[in-house]
Amino acid sequence: MTNATKPVDVALIGGGIMSATLGAMIKQLEPSWSIRIYEALGDVAQESSNPWNNAGTGHSALCELNYTPEKADGTIDITSAVKVNEQFQVSRQFWSFLVAEGALPEPDAFINSTPHMSFVWGEKNVEYLRKRYDALKGHPLFQGLEFSTDPAVIRDWAPALIPGRSADQAIAATRIDAGTDVDFGALTRLLISYLEKNGASLELDHRVTNLTKLADGSWRIKMRRQVGGTPTTVDARFVFVGAGGGALHLLQKSGIDEIKGFGGFPVSGEFLRTDDPAVVATHRAKVYGKAAVGSPPMSVPHLDTRVVDGTASLMFGPYAGFSPKFLKHGSWFDLFASIRAHNLYPMIRAGLSNLSLVKYLVGQLAASRETKFEALKEFMPDADPKDWYRITAGQRVQVIKKDKKKGGVLQFGTEVVSAADGTIAGLLGASPGASTAVPIMLTVLERCFPAKKAEWEPALRRMVPTFGAQLATDEERAAATIGATAEALGIHA
Repeated sequence: MTNATKPVDVALIGGGIMSATLGAMIKQLEPSWSIRIYEALGDVAQESSNPWNNAGTGHSALCELNYTPEKADGTIDITSAVKVNEQFQVSRQFWSFLVAEGALPEPDAFINSTPHMSFVWGEKNVEYLRKRYDALKGHPLFQGLEFSTDPAVIRDWAPALIPGRSADQAIAATRIDAGTDVDFGALTRLLISYLEKNGASLELDHRVTNLTKLADGSWRIKMRRQVGGTPTTVDARFVFVGAGGGALHLLQKSGIDEIKGFGGFPVSGEFLRTDDPAVVATHRAKVYGKAAVGSPPMSVPHLDTRVVDGTASLMFGPYAGFSPKFLKHGSWFDLFASIRAHNLYPMIRAGLSNLSLVKYLVGQLAASRETKFEALKEFMPDADPKDWYRITAGQRVQVIKKDKKKGGVLQFGTEVVSAADGTIAGLLGASPGASTAVPIMLTVLERCFPAKKAEWEPALRRMVPTFGAQLATDEERAAATIGATAEALGIHA
């Protein structure tokens, strides 16, 4: 590839779900715009979008207890749960639209109905789950949520949770049939295939090494072919950096003021996995528990049904680890290379404020295989070690950002960083990530193309019928929207 004499309209750096989603949206809004996707690896969806790299739960806050903390007065704060669920409904609407348009194939290629459950033990946790259920059960976005403390009912919901458990142990569970399992690796590949069929080009094995702003406002992208090491450049009018853990480095190299003060803290993960059909058949749900006191949100244990390429498996975890790499296929120097004068103080302050996280990571690294397996047995008492094996999941880079009061804070979420002139944007952070890709990319479009807002609005409303509205405050519209997308995607309402 040689340097283009005419800039491409859109350059997407990174072949994951974020770039694929933004590309699909832009192709609907501006079919004539040229789009190029640059991926450093030999295929797309190999990092965080890979189905085995932390990106498959279909986050919708139906079961994740870290989104519903208990406040000091004993009440349950559902603010984050409502926000995440609302965002997931937006993603579902866009996927439904693409299925109806023929841009995506039959939806069971990437999404499957899978009940979402929360499961706890101990009197205090049972009381917490009861209060959480009471806070959510009447909400428009959580219709159908069930609660039980009866072992027989819970066994019917998830048979593997009960056998081998003490009869006098206090337990409770919630269940909602409308949960899903999403294969974001498959969805990424399908979206990029749609883009290629409609004129976009995909350049694999191209690692972007630098970004330079040109006098005319466009960006010169310098890259190197992984095979042969051939350097090349291309100019682009708009650049999106959807490179996962690699986004921080590239945004720093761009020199935009908006990245100043941002840092990143990498956390790796491991899961236990079984593909044994007899074991998998005993559990068909995503079951989230409660993190231990003092543990970070990323540590919430869960026993998940995963459906990848049409085959079901079970995963349990996460077990946190540490690596200075920002990507699974990254460099051991990633963390150190990200340190700048403008983010050093925020990173130090965030570190001092999160010593419990350091303690947690040390404990996880020191834990034996037997200790880790005991955590699974708290969920699945009859689990047999011979049926399970360890897999290494993806790298997460948690956002560190400046804070006026604390100096620096560690943020467990995602952050859109965009230049003031809208010519470049990127995404930092992790969970809930892939499940909220569509609303995040709507934010990118709004920030980077404000002059197009009025022109694009009719198309955006076709793509996302509730664009600009809130389902959480409209029970009738919420029910209708959830029902319509469920029918379109072939999942439970």
